[in-house]
Amino acid sequence: MTSIHTTAAGDRIIEPMIALAGCSKLHRIVVAGAKGVELMLELQRRGYVRTAATANCGHPAGQYDVALVDWRRRTFKTLEVALDWLVDFLSPAGVLVVWVDPQKAASNEALRASLERRGFVIEAGTVHDCGCAVSARWRETAPLRKAA
Repeated sequence: MTSIHTTAAGDRIIEPMIALAGCSKLHRIVVAGAKGVELMLELQRRGYVRTAATANCGHPAGQYDVALVDWRRRTFKTLEVALDWLVDFLSPAGVLVVWVDPQKAASNEALRASLERRGFVIEAGTVHDCGCAVSARWRETAPLRKAA
């Protein structure tokens, strides 16, 4: 008889999110969303010990290398509010990965536009049966250095 392995709520999205973010076990990671604490614990179980959930991440000071946002079963409007707060936790070289429910193309474009308005450049995306995700980095402010 075969035993069925049950997975944690966010277990199916952890690997794709780590891949999109290019995480190493040395990165400081903040996790946001309804299942943030569960995702944090699963990441720590996998060896990502410098991981915190937004419930215990401290004050925003650009101290995290990666922000993983699980925004499934939540509205885009509340995501906008969360992003306004969350981006201050990311370092200048930080990467943001946002996972949402499967969406229509127009909703996906709204997510991308929202991130771009906040100063991010979309690097990659993925689509799975349990949702879709995009990764984004801060837009470089380096053109002035090139001119010198």
